[in-house]
Amino acid sequence: MITGASLLKHSEENVNFLKNVAVFSLLSPEETAMILHHFDFVEIGGNRTLFREGDKGNELFIIKSGKVRTSISLSGGEEKDIASFTSGDFFGEMSIFDDEPRSATCRTVEKTELVILKGESLFEMIETNPEISIKIMYRMLNITTRRLRDTGEFLSDMVQWGEEARKRTITDELTGVYNRRFLEESFTQIFESARRNSKPLSMVMADLDDFRQINEIYGHEKGDRVILEVVGIFRRHLRDTDILARYGGDEFTVLMPDTDLDAAMEISERIRSDVERLDLLNDPAGVSHSMHRVTASQGLACYPDTADSGESLKESADRALYKAKESGRNRVFCEGIG
Repeated sequence: MITGASLLKHSEENVNFLKNVAVFSLLSPEETAMILHHFDFVEIGGNRTLFREGDKGNELFIIKSGKVRTSISLSGGEEKDIASFTSGDFFGEMSIFDDEPRSATCRTVEKTELVILKGESLFEMIETNPEISIKIMYRMLNITTRRLRDTGEFLSDMVQWGEEARKRTITDELTGVYNRRFLEESFTQIFESARRNSKPLSMVMADLDDFRQINEIYGHEKGDRVILEVVGIFRRHLRDTDILARYGGDEFTVLMPDTDLDAAMEISERIRSDVERLDLLNDPAGVSHSMHRVTASQGLACYPDTADSGESLKESADRALYKAKESGRNRVFCEGIG
């Protein structure tokens, strides 16, 4: 539980504040005064953690003054800010109602005055003042629904349904690897971490050669099987700290932190070789054709060897993939080394 300097409950001042908070807008001043004793008023210094993602939650917070920032953890250990709360905003209610762990971390940005309603106080208020509580809950439901809708699908799922839903929004349904959304949202932080720590960061853009023909000749079920087998090969050669994302149908992007150009080239070549050895394509009944193997082309770039910024890293890998395709497919290409 958080600690802070308790503030005296100057009834008139606090009633005036609460009646101007949207959650209490249906209450009369007299009704607000009747429930005031259920709340704690505290002052917290800046840069203080109110709760962390995964903590058990038993408190609802309303900001009287100051600012609170909320963030979530990414797979690489970094945190991503997703929302800010200021005077009159409330947060933390979902953990009380659903009895679920906190789905995000909340910290004060500056000295902040908070109005805190503990879970047991909430349920006591519901029992002793049911009509007032119904009004509060009605407004809270409306505000929470609107807030979740306005902040988008990702935040909505994360706050309402917790970690499992958050994973679903950033992973590919077929393969379970990260999706394009996660890659685009996390790339800047991953690159900046490499730059700040003077570490190399290799990037590979890959796609399967003539994958459209595989779907046309063998059907989409076989195409999905090919995708899953290729993902398995990537996973066998990549580390837990590497990031594999399915960027499109048969397009993949790999980020390899702390991996220089030579090491990345060696890993990519092993992946290429194993994909080439897959034995999945046989002639469908009554159809004869010349496409009997799966191959992949890969474009490789590395910071700082072949790129000096995040954007140039992506552009270099993209150009390298194009040249791998243009020069015959089933190869790994990197600008500057061929």
